[in-house]
Amino acid sequence: MMARRVAVVLFNLGGPDAPESVRPFLVNLFTDPAILRVPGFIRPWLGKLIAWRRTAPAQENYAVLGGKSPLLELTEEQAASLDARLAGREPEVEYKSFVCMRYWHPMSDAVARAVQEWGADEVLLVPLYPQFSTTTTGSSITAWDEAARGIGLSVPTTTLCCFHSDPAFAEATAAMVREALAKARAELPEGVGLRVLFSAHGLPESIVKAGDPYQWQVEQTVATVLEKLDEPGLDSIVCYQSRVTPQKWITPSTEDEIERAAHDKVAILVCPIAFVSEHSETLVELDVEYREEAEKLGVPAYFRVPAQNSDPGFIGALADLVLRARSGGRALCSFAGARQCPKVHGDCPHARIRQEAAHAA
Repeated sequence: MMARRVAVVLFNLGGPDAPESVRPFLVNLFTDPAILRVPGFIRPWLGKLIAWRRTAPAQENYAVLGGKSPLLELTEEQAASLDARLAGREPEVEYKSFVCMRYWHPMSDAVARAVQEWGADEVLLVPLYPQFSTTTTGSSITAWDEAARGIGLSVPTTTLCCFHSDPAFAEATAAMVREALAKARAELPEGVGLRVLFSAHGLPESIVKAGDPYQWQVEQTVATVLEKLDEPGLDSIVCYQSRVTPQKWITPSTEDEIERAAHDKVAILVCPIAFVSEHSETLVELDVEYREEAEKLGVPAYFRVPAQNSDPGFIGALADLVLRARSGGRALCSFAGARQCPKVHGDCPHARIRQEAAHAA
């Protein structure tokens, strides 16, 4: 009997693959209605204007990384590691992971065709964003649905919306934090305190107030990681980086927390809590820009927890999430099956499905 073919589609942001790709990548990003929330007739020209203004500084950042983002190669390594972990777990099933980027290649149209050509019997959509946001996972799901409809790819599809508090993911993350804490403490002079900054990508406050569950989910991730760390009294805080518009963004900002650490004369260990792969916002923003700011302000020492990349603990957690999602019997599921977000978060995808069903009735 032929093995049932299950395509695991791994969603991530994407990044330019050459200096000349930076502007079109930014145009794709800033013309996405999930990102630039303005009337549709304004968005194309405003998005292109923002992309034009941000091209030069973005190119400078990517120049630090050799002119391109490392995200595609790192995600492909994650996909290969996941396939190796899934191989043989279910003898009657053949799993194959496909990398699907939102704003640069390979994007949904090409990946949907590749899944169709492979002859998938099922599709499992898996975000590499632990926390759901309408601006990341939500946007990727929309793009995928449009691409699949466009080519007539109609097979049973399961969507994993989030894994913010998955115990295995939290344990894998805590293990990396634990190792980084030990190294940092070994380097610090006696008497110098250490504060952990769990830094996540920020969002405009208006998006959160409209019902996006991202901030709540980030806080749940940190709470679960701290529980796994089991270090009562650990000095830590959740903060948010990468503000890109003049709107009010969720707080506290990572920059403000670096300044507070300088004032308190404590060293800092920065843990990227919403990224599972190294890219410009970890390798440049955290490792270069924020480090320089910390040194300028007189922070006693600056350390960082690496992103998960293909860490075996993380890949193991991801494999278990795939198996649970597929066997759970839900077309849309969280890491725990049912909806996890409080009702106030109306942009949770589970809430949206119920709203759409109610309107249809």
